[in-house]
Amino acid sequence: MSQLQIRQRVVSFRPTYDIYDSNGQAKYFVKAAFMEGHYRTRIYDKATGRELGYIRENVFRLLREYEIYIGGNYMGKIKEQFEFGYPRYNIDYKGWRLEGDYMRWDYNIYEGARLVVSIEKKLLAWGDTYILDFENDMDELPALMVAIAIDSARETETNQRNTLF
Repeated sequence: MSQLQIRQRVVSFRPTYDIYDSNGQAKYFVKAAFMEGHYRTRIYDKATGRELGYIRENVFRLLREYEIYIGGNYMGKIKEQFEFGYPRYNIDYKGWRLEGDYMRWDYNIYEGARLVVSIEKKLLAWGDTYILDFENDMDELPALMVAIAIDSARETETNQRNTLF
């Protein structure tokens, strides 16, 4: 079992993250930019600086949709839905499904009956910090991309709610 810790940078226009392994070593970094009518959140290998994948968000939709690409190849998408005034996320990605309370950042991702990753928010941390516990190292990058896409959706929703008044 392995673990990643996502730390969102406190001062940033769009979400920017540093991702650390279970030994506290920087493993990935994430930056978002507006390009060609979409936000692209790019994930890089910290050691080499090489782009590993990106998340493409269409900003001109009422309900957000995030397409996930790894190595330039389309892998799937996450669609935002509303139920009873709260956002929910439908995953069309590797046959995975979300369970739990993602409004409080306490949820799991499953493939069939197999737990892929458990995601929870770390309390009492400077800036948003999340812990991802993986059962299989092969799921690390794909699950990290799903977690970042959901955080981007929640960040956008919070910013829109805070600017309504």
